[in-house]
Amino acid sequence: MITYLILGITVVVSFICFGNQTLAMKLALSPYQVIHRQEWYRVVTHGFVHADMTHLVVNMFTFWSFGTYMEQYYQYVGLGKWGFLLLYFGGMIFASSFDLAKQKDNPYYLSIGASGAVSAVLFSSIFFDPWGKIYFFALLPIPGILFGVIYLLYCQYMAKQASDHINHNAHFLGALFGFLLPALLNPSLVKLFLGALIGR
Repeated sequence: MITYLILGITVVVSFICFGNQTLAMKLALSPYQVIHRQEWYRVVTHGFVHADMTHLVVNMFTFWSFGTYMEQYYQYVGLGKWGFLLLYFGGMIFASSFDLAKQKDNPYYLSIGASGAVSAVLFSSIFFDPWGKIYFFALLPIPGILFGVIYLLYCQYMAKQASDHINHNAHFLGALFGFLLPALLNPSLVKLFLGALIGR
C-alpha cells in the first residue's frame, strides 16, 4: 500500500511539474538553497519531480517492480512499515549528501528525481535475495549480486566522466544505503544475507 501511495503521489506531482517549471524549481534539490537558506524540505521534495516521461516511467516502474516485494518483506523480517519508509526516504536523503557537500556554494546546481530512493529499494532486494534475477538493460537476466557490482562500478565510472546530466553519485549512495540498511536495523540479518549468498 505504501509503495502505491508513494508512486501515485510521485506521478501526480511530476505531471504537475511538467507544466509548471516554477514549482519544479521550488521542489528541486538545490544544495545552495538548502544550506544557505535552510530549505531542507528539498532533500525530500526533489524525489517527487522528474525531468520527463522517460525519467518518470523508468524510476516508477523499477520502484513498483521491487517496492511491493520489499514492503512486504520488510514486514516479514520484522523491520515493518517504518523500516520501509526509512528505506525509501532515507535512501533519498542519503543520496543527496554528496551534492549537499560538493555543490553547496553553487547556486546554479539542481537535481531532481527519485533515483537515489529507487536504487535503495533495488539494492535492499539484492541484500535479501542476492541470486535473484535482475534484468540487465531490461533484457538479460543476471544474478542480483552481479548486477549490483556492475551497477556500482558503472556509477563510479560515469560520475568521474561527468559526460551526461545523470546524478550517478546519487544512484551510488542510494544503492549503498539500501544494501546496508537491513543490517544496520537488525545485525542478525547479515547471517541471512551470507546464508543466501553462500548456500545458493
